[in-house]
Amino acid sequence: MDNRIQTMAQVLVNYSLALQPGEKLLIRALSPESQPLAQALYEEAFNAGGLPFVYIQMQQEDEVALESGASLDQLSTVNPMLKLMYETCETIIRIESSQNPRALSGYPLDRQRARAQYHSELIQIQMRREAAKELRRCTTQFPTFGYAQAAGMSLRQYEDFLYGACKVEHDDPVAAWKAVYQSHERLIEWLTGKKHLQVKGDHIDLEMSIDGRLFKNAGGKENFPDGEIFTGPVEDSVNGWVRFTYPAYYQGNEVKGIELKFKDGLVVDAKAQANEEFLIATLDTDAGARRLGEFAIGTNRDIQQFTGSILFDEKIGGTVHMAVGQGYGETGSVNNSFVHWDMICDMRQGGEIIVDGELFYKNGEFVI
Repeated sequence: MDNRIQTMAQVLVNYSLALQPGEKLLIRALSPESQPLAQALYEEAFNAGGLPFVYIQMQQEDEVALESGASLDQLSTVNPMLKLMYETCETIIRIESSQNPRALSGYPLDRQRARAQYHSELIQIQMRREAAKELRRCTTQFPTFGYAQAAGMSLRQYEDFLYGACKVEHDDPVAAWKAVYQSHERLIEWLTGKKHLQVKGDHIDLEMSIDGRLFKNAGGKENFPDGEIFTGPVEDSVNGWVRFTYPAYYQGNEVKGIELKFKDGLVVDAKAQANEEFLIATLDTDAGARRLGEFAIGTNRDIQQFTGSILFDEKIGGTVHMAVGQGYGETGSVNNSFVHWDMICDMRQGGEIIVDGELFYKNGEFVI
């Protein structure tokens, strides 16, 4: 086993989740490819005194479901075993490990949407319990040929990229993540109590209220790798437009050249250079899908290239990202949706963030 896998497991169990004796841990591996990491996590959880349980998803499970004769109701019915674990475990680690990140994109939209609802029901349980501080969760990734190919890398190159972004090659990875966390805390302290935020640049001109909302510190706890601060804007306050500078991926679908226009919090116009039909269909999923559930600033300087994997791309230092749909309750967001779709805008060439009239961020760097 690559020594970095064992180090990663140690950091995830002991720092990211801070697993305590007697706590239940669900290790949810999204394919058999990630068994080396699942196995290392299983061992580390026992060493920490926890009660680990492993659920490994079958290879091509979603594709088999979509190609079968299942009805839409069948496709959207949540797995009761997973639902029970999401409702009762104190901690969850989710390991993304797809061999083909675009595998679902060719299926009819109504069937894709039904399958997305299956996954979204678990995410809604997760977000509700996280907001109530009943659950600690971390999402991570295991390197596969599929992710490497999407990023334009060899598997070895992608492994180096992934473990580098996770800081597990540092002499003391936990100290490195604690330093990130402290740097975020300084920013969040400055933002506390602020009311109005503007984002300006060649690709964006947006304003929103953050009055009464909290910024959260993503410093290696909830995602791994991590590196962002995020909030939920006041739902009816977002006005302006944004042209996202990278392709956006959702449920295996690629949408290029997305441009959204907001009025009083709602997306009132949506365009895309490619796959616009999917964009519109997703925004029409439910009443909350046309509102912003999240606004975030990426801070991870070990991630500087786009790879097509949102777990990494939303953390690119010098970018902002926004998610239409479900908001995080711990930020104060009350937006509800089966959708949570992150989209990224580069700010490194002339972008600015102005908070209550004061310059906070310019050209991808914090200036306070």
